[in-house]
Amino acid sequence: MKTLTVSSLSAGYGRFDVVRDVSLDIGQGEAVALLGPNGAGKTTVVRSIMGMVRHRRGSVVVNGTELIGMATHQIARGHAALVPEGRRLFGNQSVEDNLILGALHLRRDKARVAALLDSVYELFPVLRAYRARPSTALSGGEQQMVAIGRMMMSDPDVMLLDEPSLGLAPLVIEAIGKALRQLREQGRSLLLVEQRVDLALSVCDRLYVMSGGRLVRENRCQDVDPEGRALIDAYLG
Repeated sequence: MKTLTVSSLSAGYGRFDVVRDVSLDIGQGEAVALLGPNGAGKTTVVRSIMGMVRHRRGSVVVNGTELIGMATHQIARGHAALVPEGRRLFGNQSVEDNLILGALHLRRDKARVAALLDSVYELFPVLRAYRARPSTALSGGEQQMVAIGRMMMSDPDVMLLDEPSLGLAPLVIEAIGKALRQLREQGRSLLLVEQRVDLALSVCDRLYVMSGGRLVRENRCQDVDPEGRALIDAYLG
């Protein structure tokens, strides 16, 4: 069963298409990477899924629901959630307040919100200890954990992550990769936008490569041999 199906998607800003004829899919409990150099259109794809970019043509379906035409706040009510590049936390709010904001549409179901919060703290135990701290008091890696936790709190059908490794130290990237693998093992469906091929290969089942606004390659991660890795690196520039 496909959790996410993007079909012949063209989208962009103003009068110009940034991505053209993009088709990809993610199965239930599958992690898929979207790789490519800066300017390839990766972020535009995930923003289009979230309804944040104007669609020209195509279809975006999550668990049988067509998202084209839906407002971003409607999509965020359990269909899809995004960890944006740069995290974009509320700096004057505590860690726990930032997390609970992700479950705003579930606020009447206090038991469910509490269970989701426990799942975040189980995945990132350090956040439980820092739950009362303002997010500005955290390291970059800890802030990324909060951003991923906030995404988890909306309990989405598909989780979108835009460059989660950006600006992080190698040990922190390893910890983030471990957390993403755990989410996949729990049956979550992930779309990971990345430039780090090593992280993508360690987390994901399949990968797509973008260049010039189009998909140019698709591979199962387990089938990427040294020659294939070199070709993907060449696309990334």
